Amino acid sequence: MTDIFQLQYALDTFYFLMCGALVMWMAAGFSMLEAGLVRSKNTAEILTKNIALFAVACTMYMVVGYSIMYDGGILLNGITGDGVADDWTYAPAADFYFQVVFVATAMSIVSGSVAERMKLWSFLLFAVVLTGYIYPTEGAWTWGGAAVFGMYTLGDLGFSDFAGSGIVHMAGASAALAGVLLLGARKGKYGPNGEVNAIPGANLPMATLGTFILWLGWFGFNGGSVLATASVESANAVAVVFMNTNAAAAGGLIGALVVARILFGKADLTMALNGALAGLVAITAEPSTPTPLQATLFGALGGVLVVFSILALDKVKIDDPVGAISVHGVVGLLGLLLVPVTNEGSTFSGQLIGAATIFVWVFVTSYIAWSIIKAIMGLRVSEEEELGGVDIAECGMEAYPEFVNSNS
Repeated sequence: MTDIFQLQYALDTFYFLMCGALVMWMAAGFSMLEAGLVRSKNTAEILTKNIALFAVACTMYMVVGYSIMYDGGILLNGITGDGVADDWTYAPAADFYFQVVFVATAMSIVSGSVAERMKLWSFLLFAVVLTGYIYPTEGAWTWGGAAVFGMYTLGDLGFSDFAGSGIVHMAGASAALAGVLLLGARKGKYGPNGEVNAIPGANLPMATLGTFILWLGWFGFNGGSVLATASVESANAVAVVFMNTNAAAAGGLIGALVVARILFGKADLTMALNGALAGLVAITAEPSTPTPLQATLFGALGGVLVVFSILALDKVKIDDPVGAISVHGVVGLLGLLLVPVTNEGSTFSGQLIGAATIFVWVFVTSYIAWSIIKAIMGLRVSEEEELGGVDIAECGMEAYPEFVNSNS
């Protein structure tokens, strides 16, 4: 290897690893966001779920998931990077690390949607299935380039998803939707006449901190998907992705805040937070080709859409405490459909077929997995445990023992 190649290899590997670390930091963002948007009596269980699912995802992807997705098992032999060919951009182990934190992100999306009424161990058992089999299979069809059930490849149909609006975010939301449909709504969320009762979160400062952490982590999520930075071309591409990612988040927040003001007459903080996240999800499918203005508008579309989606799901009594299905699922689909606007290498038909493939596979297999878990050990805590708080029922502790009476 030449000295120049070795330097590029080292820089690209380091960049890839640091972007992976930023994506891992998103786990903290999801934890804080979800903990802030649930009631205080359920905080410890939310935090336990989020840190445990990360460990489960990392282990299952190592044991079997990576082999399914990229036909490259590492359990026994590992990935050392020894004898790397001159056309490698970065160390192969860096690719595994970057991919594994994406798997954990998909599972984190599920956590908030089933919050406040699901059994902890039922959730973690599903995490084993999603991260070890369901997600890697659809990942093999998309990023892995494998044919869908041996019939067709999505890439040949014009499907493109730069960093995962569909592959990661819509997939996580599809799994969440299946679980929520089987789980049912929280007690008291919907009245007998169809009215929707607000259940405020306990800590909006924490939810806001979580959103800022996710916003920061998203630069690793999208920026790392460039896969390199040690050349003029790749460095410029990274800069564009960072710029557009930030622009879309800003546009999403502004769009959601304005719509909330029009609909409710007030500035709704929770809608603003979800608007920023919706903007980020919307741009994730293609952050490299839009102009900054287009990225801002795409994000704004996501922010507007997420408000109406959250309200619509409540109308049909789909109880999602943090709005994850709307943010990651509905807006994830929007992100996929926006790709052909600026990326000539994609097609609307390819995006639709790809989105349908991801949704049908993840939703159906998740519904089956949730149903089996429900039959074996149940999904939902008892009504008494839900009233007292799943912190005590599932974790035997409270997040705020000095201030919270779990029986109230």
